[in-house]
Amino acid sequence: GKTAPPATDPAPAPKKEPAPTPKEEPSPAPVAEARPAPEQPPATEQPPAPPAEPQAPAPEPEPEKPKAEPPNSPLSLTVEEVTENSITLTWRAPEQTGRLGLDGYVVEICKDGSTDWTAVNKEPFLSTRYTIPDLTSGEKIHVRVKATSANGASVPATLEQPVLIREILQLPRIRMPRHLRQTYVRRVGDAVNIMIPFQGKPEPEVIWTKNGQPLDTSRINIRNTQKDTIFYIRQAQRSDSGKYELAVRINGAEDKATLDIRVIEPPGPPQNLKLVDVWGFNVALEWSPPADNGNSEIKGYIVQKSDKKSGKWFTALERCSRTSCTISDLIIGNTYTFRVFSENACGLSEKAAITSGVAHIKKTKTAYQSEKIPQRDMMEPPKFTQPLTDRTTTRGYSTHLFCSVRGFPQPKIIWMKNQMEIREDPKYIAMIEQGVCSLEIRKPSPFDGGIYTCKAVNPLGEASVDCKLDVKGKI
Repeated sequence: GKTAPPATDPAPAPKKEPAPTPKEEPSPAPVAEARPAPEQPPATEQPPAPPAEPQAPAPEPEPEKPKAEPPNSPLSLTVEEVTENSITLTWRAPEQTGRLGLDGYVVEICKDGSTDWTAVNKEPFLSTRYTIPDLTSGEKIHVRVKATSANGASVPATLEQPVLIREILQLPRIRMPRHLRQTYVRRVGDAVNIMIPFQGKPEPEVIWTKNGQPLDTSRINIRNTQKDTIFYIRQAQRSDSGKYELAVRINGAEDKATLDIRVIEPPGPPQNLKLVDVWGFNVALEWSPPADNGNSEIKGYIVQKSDKKSGKWFTALERCSRTSCTISDLIIGNTYTFRVFSENACGLSEKAAITSGVAHIKKTKTAYQSEKIPQRDMMEPPKFTQPLTDRTTTRGYSTHLFCSVRGFPQPKIIWMKNQMEIREDPKYIAMIEQGVCSLEIRKPSPFDGGIYTCKAVNPLGEASVDCKLDVKGKI
């Protein structure tokens, strides 16, 4: 009866061991229980194995640690507001925050003249705006912000200048005049006198730069007042062209504006002017744009002619937009020289390009009797030397289309509108004189707009040119 109670005693003590105890009724069973106890220390004695475990895996993660770099610095740290006892800062998140992401930001301050930086916030925060409270009015404070993550802290973003703790009654703001928001154009030798107003209290600091560098004070004068800044150049030069940056700053808060100045002068003359062809009483000219456009886009060219008898120059074409042209209506028997001027927003080039050769407009009879040339040498298919050009006209106002053609025998001229041949129609008057083809459209209406084609045909072939006519209603 006494042996039963001890059997019952071991049963309640172990929760998982009651099944083995009834099977192992003899006392050796507890001895077996004592043996597993020493077997457990060997399990604890396995620490030699863990050192082997860190040896294999430890070197593998350790080389990965250098790859986990801290985040980049915060961007665009600026002062949003300053009061008598606080500074409000704003910034942008760093470009790279690392594989583990961003924990937040830490704001640190340091009094001017000291090197002791102290953190303002105890715990990192994720907002990109923060107000530093409880500052002393009149002190100058250096401020910097760090981005932090599990991999460490970034290089701090620091304000360039210390912030004076005093209330900004009015934030700085530049009031750029409307006409200065676009490129400001002046001529070489002109004075540049620009006044740009601004606001801000207390009186802001005004800073001018050009391409990030200080201005050349030997050429540019700056005069500042409490409400505006004056930019003055006595005689502008081409080198004064560029983008000027204006910054108005109060205790780290600032506003910026850009002034774009372009100084122009007359262009150089056209290059490589050539007398390409002379036929009938027509001349074809070609040239190249000038080497120097005067720092302004070329608007066009003016072509002039001079006959040997009078020696005077007359304008044959005004504002020619191409680098080639055909001069017609020359007088038979005269010898002509031609010159071309370039034109930009500043005016005409000081010099002109002049043809090296002359064009002698021969009489028709002498032209055929000068030499007996075999007819086969004179034969050529039609070729347009001056194409049609697109035109826009107003309803009810007659307009003309012109082109020039050469070929022998003299080609037959066919005019077409929208690929349909124009036959006898009182609205159209077609003429050809000495290779110049013209089509007069009398009092056109919007219906007369479309694609007009001039086709030249002779036994050796044919050629054609097109243009678009747009007829607008009266305004």
